[in-house]
Amino acid sequence: MRGRPLRAIVHVVVAIALLHPVADTRAAPPDARTRAEFARIVTGQIEAGRLPGAVVITGDANEVQYRQAFGRRMIEPHQEAMTVDTVFDLASLTKVIATTTAIMQLVDAGRIQLDAPVMRYWPEFAARGKQAVTVRQLLAHTSGLQADLKSRPASDGRVGVLNEIAQQRLYAAPGERVIYSDLNFAVLGELVERITHQPLDIYCAEHIFVPLGMRDTGFRPDPEHAARSAATTAGRRGKVHDPLATWMQGVAGNAGLFSTAGDLARFAQMLLNGGLSTATPPVRILSASTIATLAVAASPLSATPWRGLGWALTSPLVSDRDRLPPVGAIEHTGYTGTGIWVDFITRRFAVILTNRVHPDDKGDAGPLRAQIIAVMASQAPPLTPADIRAVLPAAAPAIAAASQLPTATGPVKSGLDVLEDRQFAPLTGLRIGLVTNRTGFDATGRRTIDVLARAPGVTLAALFSPEHGLNSDVDEPIGDSLDPATGLVVHSLYGSMRSFPAASLEGIDALVFDIQDAGVRFFTYETTLGYALEAAAARGIPLFVLDRPNPLGADRFGGPVLDEGHESFTGYFALPLQPGLTVGELAALFNREHQVGADLRVVLMINYQRSMRFADTGLGWVPLSPNLRTLAQVDRYPEVAMIEAANVSVGRGTPMPFEVVGAPWINAAELATALNALHLGARFEAVDFVPTESTWRGRLCHGVRIVRDANASAAGVGRLGLGLAVALHALYPGRFDVDATRDAIGSGAVWQALRDGASLDQIERIATAENNAFAPLREKYLRY
Repeated sequence: MRGRPLRAIVHVVVAIALLHPVADTRAAPPDARTRAEFARIVTGQIEAGRLPGAVVITGDANEVQYRQAFGRRMIEPHQEAMTVDTVFDLASLTKVIATTTAIMQLVDAGRIQLDAPVMRYWPEFAARGKQAVTVRQLLAHTSGLQADLKSRPASDGRVGVLNEIAQQRLYAAPGERVIYSDLNFAVLGELVERITHQPLDIYCAEHIFVPLGMRDTGFRPDPEHAARSAATTAGRRGKVHDPLATWMQGVAGNAGLFSTAGDLARFAQMLLNGGLSTATPPVRILSASTIATLAVAASPLSATPWRGLGWALTSPLVSDRDRLPPVGAIEHTGYTGTGIWVDFITRRFAVILTNRVHPDDKGDAGPLRAQIIAVMASQAPPLTPADIRAVLPAAAPAIAAASQLPTATGPVKSGLDVLEDRQFAPLTGLRIGLVTNRTGFDATGRRTIDVLARAPGVTLAALFSPEHGLNSDVDEPIGDSLDPATGLVVHSLYGSMRSFPAASLEGIDALVFDIQDAGVRFFTYETTLGYALEAAAARGIPLFVLDRPNPLGADRFGGPVLDEGHESFTGYFALPLQPGLTVGELAALFNREHQVGADLRVVLMINYQRSMRFADTGLGWVPLSPNLRTLAQVDRYPEVAMIEAANVSVGRGTPMPFEVVGAPWINAAELATALNALHLGARFEAVDFVPTESTWRGRLCHGVRIVRDANASAAGVGRLGLGLAVALHALYPGRFDVDATRDAIGSGAVWQALRDGASLDQIERIATAENNAFAPLREKYLRY
């Protein structure tokens, strides 16, 4: 018996995993509060003038759980209410609902091959250097074709458009990069006709829409469907909005399809059910293995966003989705304001249809989409990349690419790089314990763990991880784990206990500390550094600190100073908000001033200057923690986190942690005006957002986005954060929980002045006096 091809076996495995999820990814159906939140979001967007109306439908593989229409489907030349059966011009959703599905049916039937050159099916397409373009590359938008035709073809009609496309040159080498292109899908639509000898609209009706019971779906709506369609531009309804599709008489592979939210729900459920319809008996539209391929990256993994076959890839609809690799779910949006999301991990879907182009093509469906999807995500528990990989094994390469460590470009050499240059001489002959996480890696992108595990003459005997775990991606207490590469137990320093278990240091000759700090007093990696000093001193072994930069710049320090006697896990020593010290300098200060008495040995960096920000060092950057993913977020972290303990969201569970501040009870425009008047070294813009986790999880928040302003004068350290507290306390004295800011502010004098309603300038003078007292102590420990 002939063996099955490996590729087929992989597809079967993936299909089985999709139909039988491994992780517990259950999400509660929308309850009364969630439904009210959906309504609040949509009505808010309509009132803001971003769109006339919308239909939102959500559900899972088995049932529709929410369906509601809002606003109007037409406001000019007369008004009509939106209904759940309103027909929408889907625009680019045509690419995935019709064209991708048709092509993949032909792949299932063996009538077209994904990796075959397009010219095999349409010889004229090969003109002007396009011989190597494949069907897969058209689907993934990696063909190299430009986005669209720059002008209307000289010859009208479908033939004229296709002839014009055939004569196009490539803008990039096939497979090199993603260029989202309507031309790709116009070509794919032509391939469907050439292979099946049926026009695209007829083929899709017979093989997709009718079998799925999508009775309101098709190209070129008849009068009945046109009469209940949402208007696009003023007075236009029932006729395609897209120019290319218009030139092709309303039927094109890139646009032209009309449908309802209910029909799209049926389509989404087919995808979630492995290609089978929900009818009785079920009808197979696509094979399960083909469904699996839709969720796997088909574009180069070296650059995000990734694209699958037809679809854009995105993270699952779970609470930590903004910090997961963009894989596990598929999505697509359309220019007219349409969108669909299908999540193979939680097995849920969302369809959001708006007429945002009506009446003047100036609307914006983006905020509505983001907020509805965030509410859905807030209903599901967090996942790890390993959970996604368990359900979708073929996503493993993409997940690995997302976790790959960067390489350095110079000029700075970290303490680890210097240790390597010294052939690990200080550690030769020692059994060591290593305190590290994902931020510990060398100039070539190798983990400190792997470097030291292979270091000649060095025995790596124990591993320890701080808050957020070894991979810096967990936002809750974590237990011990196992490092697969070394087989060593990773002792958690943020679990049931936060110090070093005595037994974990048995047989250890030295501790090594290699973690990138945030440069902020209450960031707990600094406390873990202090505990490492104490553990080394108690054991009578040296602590080697491999120095790394202060990402905020080691030349700036300031902000409120922590009161002595108020030390905690979020404040190891009485430091200002930003100490302006590197990890090694902090270790020296802690060791002496806290009278720890450890045998501290700092491996200093080379070519580092105090005035450098992290981007100046040339060292590779990775997220310091789940919500410190970018340098912009690190820059805002010390300021914004001063108010985080109060009853406001600081953007955890959004794409912009520490770049937004909000709450349901805030007036966004009012707060932005008040903050801009304080001259805080940044600009504040009114914004609405929905956090998927932490404070106000799943609730619509109004607030401000903090934008770096190159024209603003520099503000002192801490001024922005104190300004936020001053403005919120003044505007909302009965709502803003100023008392909760005490620990993060650190200084009792500063906090009391804030609580008493002192001006920002008065408060800042108190903090300045405290910093002046700290400055001589800091000066003693500067090594660069």
